[in-house]
Amino acid sequence: MTRERDIKEACHDPLESYLRNLTRRRFFGKVANTMGAGLGSMALGTLLKADGAHALPAGPAQTPEDILANLPHYAPKAKRVIYMHMEGAPSQLDLYDYKPGLAEHYDTDLPDSVRGSQRITTMTSGQARFPVAPTMFKFKRYPNNQDGLMLSELLPHTGSIAKDICVIKSMKTSAINHEPGITFFQTGTEQPGRPCFGSWASYGLGSMNKDLPTFVVMITQGKGNMQALAARFWGSGFLSSEHQGCKIRAGRDAVLHLRDPEGVSREDRRRMLDVVGRLNETEFENSLDPEVQARVAQYEMAYRMQMSVPELTDFSTESKATLDLYGDDVKEPGSFAANCLLARRLSERGVRFIQLFMRGWDQHGNLPNEIRAQCKAVDQAQAALVKDLKQRGMLDETLVLWAGEFGRTVYSQGALSHNNYGRDHHPRCFSIWLAGGGIKPGVSYGTTDDYSYNVVENPVEVHDLHATMLHLMGVDHRRLTFRQQGRDYRLTDVHGTLVDGIIA
Repeated sequence: MTRERDIKEACHDPLESYLRNLTRRRFFGKVANTMGAGLGSMALGTLLKADGAHALPAGPAQTPEDILANLPHYAPKAKRVIYMHMEGAPSQLDLYDYKPGLAEHYDTDLPDSVRGSQRITTMTSGQARFPVAPTMFKFKRYPNNQDGLMLSELLPHTGSIAKDICVIKSMKTSAINHEPGITFFQTGTEQPGRPCFGSWASYGLGSMNKDLPTFVVMITQGKGNMQALAARFWGSGFLSSEHQGCKIRAGRDAVLHLRDPEGVSREDRRRMLDVVGRLNETEFENSLDPEVQARVAQYEMAYRMQMSVPELTDFSTESKATLDLYGDDVKEPGSFAANCLLARRLSERGVRFIQLFMRGWDQHGNLPNEIRAQCKAVDQAQAALVKDLKQRGMLDETLVLWAGEFGRTVYSQGALSHNNYGRDHHPRCFSIWLAGGGIKPGVSYGTTDDYSYNVVENPVEVHDLHATMLHLMGVDHRRLTFRQQGRDYRLTDVHGTLVDGIIA
């Protein structure tokens, strides 16, 4: 009876129940995850050896502590990143890649010699014709001299920072649809499940402010056709969950579940966290699951954020001149202007990686009207962000990126008229820009052909961009790795070449 009573009582103890349910399979699974290689890997190695298969020379794998101890690898030019992702893929032809010669080819078919054997989407693969659609917008040189950048009339405020930005016109990608395209830009692969850029930065370089997350994400609803945004775009993949992006929202609760429930005091929350922390320590001693430690770190971060986030999102301390710089939209929570100002405030407070998503750039039809609205929503704010960072002496240490997941076609999707056209997805060339943090200012890099269809000089792959950005942050992209299931992974996989031509 005593043993039966002990067993019955133990079953009411969560820890005892957990230990009793720790099966042999789960035990070996946890050992495999902890050690980076399971029994299956060892068995495979034995078979390969017996079979005479050639293998890489054996050597001790670097531990995460070894990898992180050497970071940064050299003096960084950029301490932080602000990455503005224009979800949906802006048209380079209507914004950055000036092609005046296209006017004489209006409504003619795109030559087969230009399109070649390119894979196109199902949305235009059935078209009888591929009519060339020159932009209907005028371009202007900023500043007004021979060396100035040519920018669309839709971006007059961005034109005012032309001397500070570097426009890459020769970006290219392998992805032709939004989900894999965005995934590739965020994680370095089209396959979901890998850590995103911000998570790699958090893992490798750590935090500069213990009261705020290392990696923050903000989203603005756009003015046109909007693609879905998956949380995995700012996920940590196989890295610890403490490195995933923290989403800041508009409204009363900037971070969900951060506020204490009614009737719970800050002292009550502190006592609760202390108890939970002790329980998690016991859990970690038994399970060796690193996610337990990550959970404790996130609880503590949330406790500190209860004080830091309200101050962060309060714009009342900003001067009228600063608010005017960002425009009237800055008063609207969640607008791109408000998020740009928040990005500057987060930068001041030491947040390592800040990502702004602007939805609505997927313009398959009615492009002239939709792109006008989109540009109006972002133009003043993105220029203000660069100016604001510069006047505060922060731009030199802040790497700013403006990019979409791919570009748009020179031919019209659907009917073409003088005042209306649409453009399909185009991965073979598109334009992005960078500023600050060791980037050459006021230059254009790379060129495309007369149709803005193929890169003809200085192509830049997504892996090249990631390698260069990491370099400016003081990181050798080949040495920032994480061992997962017996393989060393990195943001650039087995690719990536520095783009020396854009580095100051």
